[in-house]
Amino acid sequence: MASCKPSSVVRLFLSSLNCVSRQRITHSALYNSSPLLCALSSKDFHTSTIMSLSLRRSESYINGEWVKGRAEKLFQVFNPKNGSIIGEVYDLDAEDTKAAVDAAYEAFGPWSKKTAKERSALLYKWYSLILENIPELGEMLTEENGKPLAEGKGEIMYAASFLDWYSAEARRVYGETIEFPVTNRRSIIRKEPVGVAGIIVPWNFPAGMLTRKVGPALAAGCTVVVKSPEDTPYIPTALVELANRAGIPRGVLNIVSCSRSNAAGIGQLFSSDPKVSTVSFTGSCEVGKLLMSQCAVEVKRISLELGGLAPLIVFDSADLSKVVSGTLFAKFRNCGQACISAQNFFIQEGIYDKAVEEITKLTKSLKMGDPMDSTTSIGPLINSRGLEKVERLVNDAKSKGATVICGGSRATDVGELYFQPTLLTGITEDMDILHQEVFGPVINVIKFKTEEEAIRRANDSERGLASYFYSSDISQCYRVMEALQAGLIGCNDTTVSSAETPFGGYKQSGIGREGGKYGMDEFLQIKMCAIGIDI
Repeated sequence: MASCKPSSVVRLFLSSLNCVSRQRITHSALYNSSPLLCALSSKDFHTSTIMSLSLRRSESYINGEWVKGRAEKLFQVFNPKNGSIIGEVYDLDAEDTKAAVDAAYEAFGPWSKKTAKERSALLYKWYSLILENIPELGEMLTEENGKPLAEGKGEIMYAASFLDWYSAEARRVYGETIEFPVTNRRSIIRKEPVGVAGIIVPWNFPAGMLTRKVGPALAAGCTVVVKSPEDTPYIPTALVELANRAGIPRGVLNIVSCSRSNAAGIGQLFSSDPKVSTVSFTGSCEVGKLLMSQCAVEVKRISLELGGLAPLIVFDSADLSKVVSGTLFAKFRNCGQACISAQNFFIQEGIYDKAVEEITKLTKSLKMGDPMDSTTSIGPLINSRGLEKVERLVNDAKSKGATVICGGSRATDVGELYFQPTLLTGITEDMDILHQEVFGPVINVIKFKTEEEAIRRANDSERGLASYFYSSDISQCYRVMEALQAGLIGCNDTTVSSAETPFGGYKQSGIGREGGKYGMDEFLQIKMCAIGIDI
């Protein structure tokens, strides 16, 4: 079996983060090529004339205007690297958001009547403007989110790829005819936009998740109100500013920023206001369930992309070099703060010792530091609540007998919100960290004997977003792929998201799909017209 040098893998990873590609067709592949996240440096793009105008906005965007809200209250946005204040953003509430919903409702008629070609051209113009501003957008994202700069630029590329894709999908919404069982009747089946979409974007991938939701909504002919995340409001509003410059008509795309205290009220408005036809949410299972119960009162459509607890299975026949590179991407991207982040590593007993050795070398070689430093591979956690959750789960495991192979505590010498990349063994069923999403740079290692045991334990969860496994046995690959209960499967790879493919989970990990042609379905409804004719 192949061995690997983790320090070399990390160096390759970091250098590849700044790789260059000028081909439109590979934009999403750049961000997702495991373990390589590729982004473009400023010298690889011509400088747009709009670059002289900062994209950072403190206001919200409603009906074509930047507004401060009725109360003109402000909340602070912090840099997780050091806790410094980046700036202040106007704090809108549900009543302010109602104005955005009303604007979107009024704009729906004209926007839905535009030709697919017209909507396509505007989405493509928005896509082009994002590409022209990758350096500024990448730095803005890294500053408020804390992910390494190369990852920040990579996410902007990933975000742009959805607009590229859905600018084309706008022209591929097809109807059909179905033959009735009588001769004097014909049918026409149409797909039509549902109306206003209330969209709630998460803080961990605020650029990618915004375009993955807004792209298909606008392509389908819907209008949109976005609630930006409290921790990372600047990058969503910057993207909306570029949409405005691309010519998206007033009222079609609106965004409101708010503090945590106003978030629940805005979610309640989306769920209850009859002018909102569908809600799209990415975030925790708990909040997703709440929104779903609220939408049930109005029998309102909702799509949910919720938490994961992804297993990664390493079979005896696995290529360890691929396991290590896949671990780098699946576990440590964005400091483990991803819903598809691998957490429970099930390793077969024949390869267990060698696999743990190689993964430990990788984990120890990761450098924590300033996200703006090109040599940094691990940045801070987003806030104190995230840090405290990671620490609580690790401490619970240690108190119940888990062995800390490396890491295991805060990295206060680096910064207040840093946690050491950690590998734990001796994980048992009574440990919370086996069953709860850690959302941090922590790996749980569990030894198993048989394929049946690995599948049973991997599926033993209320969640089913992503599952990964490594094997060189092609028959085993098919068996395991078919047996794992998750919406996303990575076989000898941990790259499971692109603009071209559907993204979504089984069980309590969500409802509906984003990405690919399937992403359009969340914003379309089907109308059947029966036509009687004379024969």
